[in-house]
Amino acid sequence: MHPTDGPPQHEFYLMCDDLDSQLGEFRAKGVEITRPVSEERWGKLTAIRLPSGAELPLYEPLHPLAHSL
Repeated sequence: MHPTDGPPQHEFYLMCDDLDSQLGEFRAKGVEITRPVSEERWGKLTAIRLPSGAELPLYEPLHPLAHSL
C-alpha cells in the first residue's frame, strides 16, 4: 500500500521473488505476457493476460522491505 495525494484509487499487482523465472514458467504453460519487462526505480514490472482478457501486473521489488515479508 502506498499513500496518494489524489483521490482514493486501487491497483492490484502480484509480487514475485524472481520475475524472469516466473515468466519462464508462465510461457511454458502458454500464458500471454502482455508487456515487456521494464526496469522501474522500485523493481521490474510486466503483466500477464487473464482468461477474462484483463491484464494482471506482476513485479519483482527492489525495496528492502519486500525481502523480509
